[in-house]
Amino acid sequence: MSTDTQAPQTITTTLRPIDREGLLGFAEKGRNNPGMRGTNKVHTVTEGQYRTISHVNGHEVVVDEPLHLFGQDTAPAPGEIVLSGLGGCLAVGITAVATWKQVKLSKLELFLEGDIGNSAAWGAGGAENPPPEMGFQAIRVKVLIEGDASREELDQIVQHANFYSPVANTMRNPVDFAISLTD
Repeated sequence: MSTDTQAPQTITTTLRPIDREGLLGFAEKGRNNPGMRGTNKVHTVTEGQYRTISHVNGHEVVVDEPLHLFGQDTAPAPGEIVLSGLGGCLAVGITAVATWKQVKLSKLELFLEGDIGNSAAWGAGGAENPPPEMGFQAIRVKVLIEGDASREELDQIVQHANFYSPVANTMRNPVDFAISLTD
């Protein structure tokens, strides 16, 4: 009778990696041209009530409002889409920074909440609030992250990615905004 016992093994799978060399090349282009800008383009079409379909590089993003706000509740509300974009941008940044620092991630999940005000009823006769009192008043993000680094190193990665996040910085800082009728 064999008394060999094997110690249990911990098997950790890592998230699908990005191209580190490509990332380093993209970073070098940014260092060499810090004023470099790109342009995101979206075409949004209203189907009726509050349901819209935004066309984005061959993809569709559907937006609606919940029933209590007179929508059909067929898709996320605009504010939820904004939080989704923020979560996606932060996840991209965290993945990029971890890749740059050669940290392999095994789990990355973001939980976002935003307190939003709409007592103005979109400007349709509700409260006459000034713009700073409308929209998101507070946003909270919790990050569940695991990888081959200490908790402190993982926190540094998250904080670094947050500092450089284009979407987070758009939400934190004033941005030039123009709206007009088409020609």
